[in-house]
Amino acid sequence: MFDSLARRVWLSSIGALLILSAGCSSVDGASNRLVNKITPYKIDIVQGNFVSREQAAALKEGMSRVQVREILGSPLLASIFHADRWDYLFTFKRQGAEPQARRVTVYFKDDVVLKVQADALPSEVEFVASLDSGRSTGKVPLLEMSEESLKATAAPPKPVESKPLPPLPASYPPLEVGSN
Repeated sequence: MFDSLARRVWLSSIGALLILSAGCSSVDGASNRLVNKITPYKIDIVQGNFVSREQAAALKEGMSRVQVREILGSPLLASIFHADRWDYLFTFKRQGAEPQARRVTVYFKDDVVLKVQADALPSEVEFVASLDSGRSTGKVPLLEMSEESLKATAAPPKPVESKPLPPLPASYPPLEVGSN
């Protein structure tokens, strides 16, 4: 009797292990399909100095370094080995899109602009539009209140109390001890 009971327990254990191991493989396959469909969110990475077409057009030969800095900002790269050259680099990486890279190089001679070399640059409007492309924002709600709503929510103006300022002292104490 003991042998048949032990044998039944042993066979039941083996059967349960077989069923559990078969279940694990089907769960594993389903989880792999789910993971392949879900991708993590990757943020947009904007690095460097964005220089627009309008900014580059404002640069003229003969401008000083100060004038260039006022138009383009401080350069991303200013090397001691290339003291007469400022490099403005810009990169933009977005998930699912080709990374963008642009470069503007300003050459100086005797602290004035000698020449400017630049990649094809977008206008400011084109750049802002490229930042928002690929995103579904949905319908933008109208943010306007009617005249009646404005009047209903407007609080009455509070009276401002003005207090006279105290008179200024005739003399001030010395800043340092012993000085008069």
